[in-house]
Amino acid sequence: MTLDFSNTALSVTGLTDYLKLLLEQDEILRQVWVTGEVSSANHHQSGLFFTLKDTDSTASIKCVSWKSQVAKLAQMPVAGEQLIILGSIRIYPQRGEYQLTVWQALPAGVGLQALRYQQLKNRLQAEGLFDTERKKYIPPHPQIIAVITSPTAAAWGDIQKTLKHRYPGLHILFSPATVQGEQAPASIVKAIERVKKDGRAEVLILSRGGGAVEELACFNDERVVMAVANCPIPVITGIGHQRDESLTDLVADSWVHTPTAAAETVVPSLSDLQIQHQQRIIGLCTAVNSSLAVREKQLQGLKHRLRQLRLDRQVEQERDKLSWKQRQLLQVTTGKLQQANQHLEMLRQKLASIDPQSVLQRGYAVVITENGVIPHSVSELTIGENLVIQLAQGKVTVKVIEVTES
Repeated sequence: MTLDFSNTALSVTGLTDYLKLLLEQDEILRQVWVTGEVSSANHHQSGLFFTLKDTDSTASIKCVSWKSQVAKLAQMPVAGEQLIILGSIRIYPQRGEYQLTVWQALPAGVGLQALRYQQLKNRLQAEGLFDTERKKYIPPHPQIIAVITSPTAAAWGDIQKTLKHRYPGLHILFSPATVQGEQAPASIVKAIERVKKDGRAEVLILSRGGGAVEELACFNDERVVMAVANCPIPVITGIGHQRDESLTDLVADSWVHTPTAAAETVVPSLSDLQIQHQQRIIGLCTAVNSSLAVREKQLQGLKHRLRQLRLDRQVEQERDKLSWKQRQLLQVTTGKLQQANQHLEMLRQKLASIDPQSVLQRGYAVVITENGVIPHSVSELTIGENLVIQLAQGKVTVKVIEVTES
């Protein structure tokens, strides 16, 4: 019996083409990261050729970085060095070999961290978490603002000072968190949950006063990124780094470089608002005066024409008509100016009513704990705790000797 494989056997070209299609179209192999040790490296006019192997030498792969790409490599491959390579698999049918075309080479230490960052960034971007369309609207005049940062950080003081200066009378909810180290991601997530559970904040500032790259690692942690992404409250980040954005920045609804800038972004300046109002009043007066000047010019022109025509009766009628229109315009103008002045006075009274110092002058006092927190209920106080009583003139330190629930 004779077996005939002529209709089923593949040619060498057919098999190679099949492998080429199989490998080069694979989603993983089209952009794959590979780590290993460089065993040899040869420069050629067309590019850099080298071999990447496992440290135990059980496997190796040939690599090439073409001339146009070599200058873009973060780390030049040198024999004996550990690298992380980004590239794609290519099949060469004439030699029956496969090879890794290299786009980027990173040192294995720092590169591994960068690789993990990039992989997470790519995944989050693919999920649409950085899309502009999902950014929440930042309210222009929020009255209750939540702040998450370290209670001992300068960022907390900068934010308080800026908010008080720009918009006195704001209600600030402070949710303290650790913003550095291994415990930071879980601490930040808990702080966000506290703000969400409270439910009063109209906008949330997540901040830190800068630091080295490793100190800011918590803001690239997926737990923190997802907590910010899923927060129903608009989030503004001011992490204090100038060079690179963190993943938390990218997913936030708005981000700036410093805590102070975050506070400036979240609320307008009352003094600026008052200046803008004054400018509107000036603009209104200018427009009215300009309109009056135009009408006066038209009136003078009509008088001149009437004098030439000597139509005394028509002149008198037109004069009366224009006089009536002038009185009407003055009445409308006067009314609008009165409304503008009343609005300005209302704003002044409102500004005076929310001035904390004015409230204290009326005999009220502010109770502050040793941690700088203003308690809202006796349940937040403990017997023996020292309190500071802020009066209109000076402060008094007292100790809690009894707590009575209302």
